[in-house]
Amino acid sequence: MTVMARFAPSPTGFLHIGSARTALFNWLFARHHGGKYYLRIEDTDRVRSTQEAIDAIIEGLEWFGLNWDGSTVFQFERAARHAEVAHALLQKGMAYYCYCSPEELEMMKEEARANGLSPRYNGMWRNRDAHEAPQGVKPVIRFKAPQEGETIIQDLVQGEVKIANAQLDDMVILRADGTPTYMLSVVVDDYDMGITHIIRGDDHLTNAFRQYHLYKAMGWHVPAFAHIPLIHGVDGAKLSKRHGALGIEAYRDMGILPETLRNYLLRLGWSHGDEEIIPTDKAIKWFNLEHVGKSPSRFDMAKLLNLNGHYIREADDKRLVDLILPLMHPRLGRDVDTLGQERLLKGMKGLKQRAKTTLELAENGLFYTRHFPLPRDEKAQSLLTENALKYIGEVSRALSAYEGLWTEDSLHEFIKTCADTWGIKLGEVAQPLRAALTGQGISPSIFEIMEVLGREETLLRLRLGS
Repeated sequence: MTVMARFAPSPTGFLHIGSARTALFNWLFARHHGGKYYLRIEDTDRVRSTQEAIDAIIEGLEWFGLNWDGSTVFQFERAARHAEVAHALLQKGMAYYCYCSPEELEMMKEEARANGLSPRYNGMWRNRDAHEAPQGVKPVIRFKAPQEGETIIQDLVQGEVKIANAQLDDMVILRADGTPTYMLSVVVDDYDMGITHIIRGDDHLTNAFRQYHLYKAMGWHVPAFAHIPLIHGVDGAKLSKRHGALGIEAYRDMGILPETLRNYLLRLGWSHGDEEIIPTDKAIKWFNLEHVGKSPSRFDMAKLLNLNGHYIREADDKRLVDLILPLMHPRLGRDVDTLGQERLLKGMKGLKQRAKTTLELAENGLFYTRHFPLPRDEKAQSLLTENALKYIGEVSRALSAYEGLWTEDSLHEFIKTCADTWGIKLGEVAQPLRAALTGQGISPSIFEIMEVLGREETLLRLRLGS
């Protein structure tokens, strides 16, 4: 059997971080088994679905690196097929016309509440003759749910789950205007697309029982279900914006790398021994549903940022430069020139050691791209005391006469020797040098910076900075 999985978001808002994890699990499962992974936009809610949301979902998944097979399927375009199945169920005696008015339905709900029951349709038209239909009323089509016994599903994550069939009311599958409902559309699309495994959040678990009977009524094979627990905040509460429950594009914009988010979301609810750092190639090799936990996972922004720092340190230097150049433009008021780009590339090894986001990386690397005079942060300004400026002048004169290699190690040794000669500690020279050369109180090794800037630029900045 070829595994066929799908991700089926509703375009009524941003791509939530929990939905992104669902997409990831489907993608990994399909890729692990050498199967297919499809994207279906469930846009049957025409009032709430927007093109903006569709574009955001597609762009977000592309950035996330979850390439899907074939063309994107749009559920609304398949409405005629869904209606065809509703009428097929009608012909099979597995569905019926219902002529209830909104007022009658509300009375049923009130009666159920009064009896301590969940509000529901009471099957009023389930067995009535068509000649009793009121004139001028367009009916809906309802599915005949089983009324006795129980429905059992062997969920690949939750294990055996069951429900008494008495809890299943006769749901609407085709509205009075002829449009299909979500519950019917999902089943028809999954069948027509050949989906073998439905991996989704456990908030859909109750839907599975209803969908199960639609498959059975049509004589179709029921896909395997796997309902994964939702994501909570670090405090155990349902994930919300205050926990970091933003659209996937927000994580991109805050400087998170896609490989970081893939690794982090993979570890939210799935494990492989004690492994924490799991690159995508290993994730594909190792992923299975057996190791998906049954308890909600907790989203921790601090852990995400720490993991992002790791992936930034591992990332290709040229790729990082390309990522931060657009972020620098607003701060500089111009594009980074060729010389600035060369310095960033040469200095990236040191820059990326401290950064946890590409935003931090861009901020920390600005000094390589600026023209004089350099702006100074508060820490840098405090370092440039009268005594410190004297040492900067001494270093400038010593470096002007220096004829050795202009490399990090050689410059470190030379300035250390100078400091020893002057009877001071190296830090008393290095800190003012950092302030003068970068305008910052914190930076990579000052000797690495001197090598990257080169002899001419280093001497120029020291002269103008002192």
